[in-house]
Amino acid sequence: MLTRHKRAMRRFAITDPEFDAVFDAFLAERRGVPADVDEAVAAVLEAVRIEGLDAVLRYTERFDRVRLDATSVEVTSREIQAGVDACPVEVREAIAFAAKRIRSYHERQRPADARFTDEVGVELGWRWTALEAVGIYVPGGRAAYPSTVLMNAIPASVAGIDRIAMVTPPGKLEPAVLAAAREAGVTEIWRVGGAQACAALAFGAGPIRPVDKIVGPGNAYVTAAKRRLYGIVGIDALAGPSEIVVVADAANDPAWIAADLLSQAEHDPAAQSILITDDDAFADAVIGELERQVAVLATGADAAASWRDHGAVVIAPMDASPGLVDRIAPEHVEFAVEDPERLSDRVRHAGAIFLGRYAPEALGDYVAGSNHVLPTSRAARFSSGLSIYDFLKRTSIISCGPAAFQILAGPTETLANAEGLPAHARSVSIRRNKP
Repeated sequence: MLTRHKRAMRRFAITDPEFDAVFDAFLAERRGVPADVDEAVAAVLEAVRIEGLDAVLRYTERFDRVRLDATSVEVTSREIQAGVDACPVEVREAIAFAAKRIRSYHERQRPADARFTDEVGVELGWRWTALEAVGIYVPGGRAAYPSTVLMNAIPASVAGIDRIAMVTPPGKLEPAVLAAAREAGVTEIWRVGGAQACAALAFGAGPIRPVDKIVGPGNAYVTAAKRRLYGIVGIDALAGPSEIVVVADAANDPAWIAADLLSQAEHDPAAQSILITDDDAFADAVIGELERQVAVLATGADAAASWRDHGAVVIAPMDASPGLVDRIAPEHVEFAVEDPERLSDRVRHAGAIFLGRYAPEALGDYVAGSNHVLPTSRAARFSSGLSIYDFLKRTSIISCGPAAFQILAGPTETLANAEGLPAHARSVSIRRNKP
């Protein structure tokens, strides 16, 4: 039966006859999506499509309380250099360390072109080419995220993108963000945020030229804008609030596991942290540690709201955890157990999997090398995290000589006629009697 901890966090037991119903209801709860977002975003996109930069500047003044013009909307090279210079040395060194590892990881993803001749003599294959221009959205509300710059821009750079345009809400440009942009190969930065920034990237707005794809996380308005703009430009994914599932046995230090749960809860009051364990006493110890830690966190207000409204503990045998993880399809999952791969190998749906007691999710957010832009809101059931493939296109190649053509022509003509497409059939039959 569903019970509530004193802070309103949900607690489930897989042995409860009602578990399936109450747990599914918990997972189905909407998190952090205002009802009127889509209508407001539609108006912004249409205005920017018609009016261009004038609309972008008007919405920037209205929503961000910052007045810009055509000469101040771009972050100049001098401003970028000043930001790099102002960034503390140890932060610049950490950015360079992370960038090197992220670049190395994504370089290993580079796919190969291929050409081959099949059994009837048709030459087939594919080749990979990079997009020309990509826009990267970098949030600027709750915190500065140089890691977001690295994770989005470096795969684009590795893929061979010519133009990487970054947009970020106006206001104070954090030195670490500017240093990360320089390190990652960003070619231009625009001080515009929200739906109007996505529209500017899609349609073009004055000096902001259109791009082929928009990537990067944002708030509900940014996500709604990306959804509406898909088809005009490509998008990476529709990002929702952060998520983590920690599968942990009682051999762990409860303080470690509590810290891991809070590492996502502090992102946003709508974030979700779930502990799966087979030990009631250990669960109680983790909850106690979490409450002690959240009380002294600088981000404690958001973390406490996240844990109170969206956090959960599931008591279940460890062998049941892969099935539960698949049901949740989380952005991140940690297996803090003695033999993590025995369980993780059975997981089908997760954005990223962290193995062992010394692999906290925070490593993946910054310096492990893998990408931290991952599917949320159960999208891990059908999508993957950001990679070099998001910035490449695969083009098929077909070459057919006279002899191979004669073998393929008959079935092609038959199928075209069966589909009622006589011009398709004729484009083959007209060639059949040629030497």
